Formats: sequence, C-alpha cells, structure tokens
Amino acid sequence: MPPRLWARGGHYPGPVTSPHGILLLDKPQGLTSHDVVARVRRAANTRKVGHAGTLDPMATGLLIVGLGMATRLLTHVVGADKVYEATIRLGEATNTDDAEGEQTGKADASAVAALADAELARAVAALTGDLLQVPSSVSAIKVDGERAYARVRAGEQVELAARPVTVSAFEVRSIRRLPEQGVIDLDVRVACSSGTYIRALARDLGAALGVGGHLTALRRTAVGPFDVASATPLAALTDGAVAPADVLLAPADAATRLVPRLDLDEQQAVDLGHGKKLALAQAGGPGIRAAIAPDGRLVALVSVSKTGVVRVETGFPQPEAQP
Repeated sequence: MPPRLWARGGHYPGPVTSPHGILLLDKPQGLTSHDVVARVRRAANTRKVGHAGTLDPMATGLLIVGLGMATRLLTHVVGADKVYEATIRLGEATNTDDAEGEQTGKADASAVAALADAELARAVAALTGDLLQVPSSVSAIKVDGERAYARVRAGEQVELAARPVTVSAFEVRSIRRLPEQGVIDLDVRVACSSGTYIRALARDLGAALGVGGHLTALRRTAVGPFDVASATPLAALTDGAVAPADVLLAPADAATRLVPRLDLDEQQAVDLGHGKKLALAQAGGPGIRAAIAPDGRLVALVSVSKTGVVRVETGFPQPEAQP
C-alpha cells in the first residue's frame, strides 16, 4: 500500500518518498498565506513548502502551493495572469483601501444616490486596459528593505510609485444600491496581470466617481491555467484524511499546463539532467518548454533559442527516498 502524504501525527511506517508536487488550495478567510504554508508543512511532514502569489487574510480562493522539488516551479507561476471576484463599496474610503482599515471618508448619501448606472459603467471602462496603478500603501511591496504595510502600521506615510499593469476585463456583475447606508456595492469580476491590486482598483474607482471606494470582499478564482474549481479546501488536508493522488499535481503535469511540452528520449533526458545544452529539431520555435523524460518525469524547464538550442533554465533532479 503506498504511503499517505497526510499522515496523522507526522509519523511514517518506513522509508517514503518526500512529497513533490503542486497543491491547489482554496484559502479560507482570516488566514495569511504564511499561515496556510505552515499548516501544509505540518500536514505533509515536510519543510520544503512555498506558495505563489500572496492572498491577504481578508481574501479567499486559489493559493498555489509547491512541495519539495515542485517549489522550483513557483517562480514560473507568480507572473501568471489572475482572475478575481470582488465586491467594491462606493461611498466610503478607508486607509487600507479595504474593509479591514479605518474609514477615512464618507460621501454624502445624495451624491452616491445620484450616480447613474451609465456613469458607473464609464468609470469602470476607464480602469480597463493598460494602466499606471499606484499600489495600496499597505501592500507587501518593500520600501528600503521593509514591507510597506509594516511602515504604515508603524505610523509612517508611505507613497509608492505607479507601476504598469493590465486589466484585461473589469466586469460589473451586479449593482446593489443601499440607500439606508448611503453606499453602492458593486459585485465585479476582474482579469488582470500579475501585480495588479484589486484594492487599488476599488480606491481609484471611488476617487474617479468622487465618492470614495474600498474593497469589502475578494476571491481569487484563477491563476494562469489553474482554477479554484479544482482546488482542495484547507480543512480537508489538516484533518489528515486526504491521500497524495487526490490533491497533488505531479511537477510534469503542472509544468505542461504552464508551458508547451518537449518530449525527450532517454539520452536527452540524461544530458539535460546534467545541464548540457542540446540542439533538438523537435524543440519548435523560441520560448520556454517543459522537458519530459520517457517515463513522464519533469527533467527541466528549458529555453529554446531561435536556432533550436535547448538550455536548462530550472532543473528538477529526480527525488530520492527519505528514511
């Protein structure tokens, strides 16, 4: 019987292979991404765990976690496009641009009520496409070696530089007018490039409409080719009841979802595994490929030059059994 990855108590009956793979998790609200990684470390009985793309404690949804050798894939996941579902409240601004901060401004209820649906649509359209976005001051961006949010919490005024982002879709799914509270809630879907802050979109939308705005809910539904519909709830892992085949994507499977596949013969797999450059006719045009051995193992992520020369970018040595 194969060993279970999520062993109760972290004890194994004998030699096992350390877990290697990509885990798609549905993060619950109230936990940091670091909290989730710590739980996975305990559940999987391994220290080599990392994640791609931080989610704030308020946010839920898809968190991609790498275990063992598959942590090397995470740098290729971080830059993937993202999709979110969110709720933006118009009429109130906060110092964190989300519901966890303190209110810094509230618009007159009559000004909020006067916003027509067409005006909302125009403001949303203006925040779609290629933008220069100023990240929220409580982001994880480092300023002189320290996270911006830490400086803000220490009482500092932090101003971050605008950076280019792409919002490929900003769709309003529903408009909920709440006159008793003097606000409008917009349920939206956003597809965007890596590095886009949905809190900043909420802030900028409210500012453009002259009433202020902040984020009240956020859920990440996709990262590149990975979807939250295929994710495992965190609670299903921490109770020790899930077997590896049920939850882990093999490194080769995950890699070939990210980039095109390059099949190798046995000698080519050995040579690339040793870091050699190869000229392969089957490599296709320039770009990144997932080089796969005949046994289905991921050998490396490789770059292919215009002349067909294949060079290792990230190697994946074959895992060894652990006592």
